[in-house]
Amino acid sequence: MPERLGPPLETPLFERVALIGLGLIGSSIARAARHLNLARTLVAIDQDEAVIGRVKELKLTDEATTDFAAGAEGADLIILCVPVGACGAVAEAIKGSLKPGCIVSDVGSVKGSVIAQVQPHLPPGVSFVPAHPVAGTEYSGPDAGFSTLFFNRWCILTPPEGTEDAAIDRVRDFWSAMGSNVEVMTAQHHDLVLAITSHVPHLIAYNIVGTAADLETVTQSEVIKFSAGGFRDFTRIAASDPTMWRDVFLHNKEAVLEMLGRLNEDIALLARAIRWGEGDKLFELFTRTRAIRRGIISEGQETPEPDFGRRRDGQ
Repeated sequence: MPERLGPPLETPLFERVALIGLGLIGSSIARAARHLNLARTLVAIDQDEAVIGRVKELKLTDEATTDFAAGAEGADLIILCVPVGACGAVAEAIKGSLKPGCIVSDVGSVKGSVIAQVQPHLPPGVSFVPAHPVAGTEYSGPDAGFSTLFFNRWCILTPPEGTEDAAIDRVRDFWSAMGSNVEVMTAQHHDLVLAITSHVPHLIAYNIVGTAADLETVTQSEVIKFSAGGFRDFTRIAASDPTMWRDVFLHNKEAVLEMLGRLNEDIALLARAIRWGEGDKLFELFTRTRAIRRGIISEGQETPEPDFGRRRDGQ
């Protein structure tokens, strides 16, 4: 991962880009877009006045407002950086401000539900190109963002059937400019894949840390005092934004429940192997899963370093 992004573009990709929600993802997009000159005018929209105040202090965008309709007025690209459960309400709030030719996108880790929420509110002539940058940290808020968050990370686009190719290409170019590897797939396939690679692991982390919290009083602080690396890794994941993850599970319930069913079956087999001393089965599983970790590192989606490869460049 480079310490800094490349030079700014001579000509912006968009005239006016509006970011709705300036948390980790929104503020990271703002930093990268500003550094790379991806928009002639960059607008921040957030219902929280304190967030907008901080955005202005940090000078992340050219304009900042709590007025959704006013901020979206005249935008060529609008990116919803809000919890997936809020996307429908936001789309309804800005629908009267969307000009013909405008592209609406998002950054949610659930796509089928977001499409169902947003698409009915979009007027004719407006394209919807949902996106999911597969990147993040456990931190949130406008101070948490950094411009290289998306570099060499995947961004998945899930355009509904019938979306104009030109709109898809423009969103692809936007994410590619920030260093992302872009892939297009259906919303249904995305939600199934992310259920096992992201959503269920988060659910497991929340559960294990919650169990440890219950045990904390019993063990007289030994759970935290003697936390090994595995538990520390779980606490990092479990520190993620609770509103965002509540909405993820509620809006991708079918895929998550399917993956949990498979997981429960595999755990039962694992428990049987431990109970009956079947060391060969345990060794086979651990060897296979070790190879997956090495594959993730070799693909550049992680580093072997203890900081998870998340370097903050201060941009």
